[in-house]
Amino acid sequence: MANHKSCEKRARQTVVKTERNRFYKTRIKNVTKSVLSAVELADKEKAVEAMKAANQYFHHCVSKGILKKGTASRKVSRLQLKVNAI
Repeated sequence: MANHKSCEKRARQTVVKTERNRFYKTRIKNVTKSVLSAVELADKEKAVEAMKAANQYFHHCVSKGILKKGTASRKVSRLQLKVNAI
């Protein structure tokens, strides 16, 4: 329980930021899974479409400060390798 006014504000901000981060992180997992499921089915066309959406979303998260640039690049690179292997 916060005792100071500033601590109460920080507690409120933490709740909002936690919820926002949860939304972004969940969506990151979902777009990753969509690419991987298309790769697993060996559906090149679907995998390329899913990869395009994933790439855009990863870089959107970078601009929002959810992911670091290197993390997004690494995730995109690893997914792209799997798509190219089809």
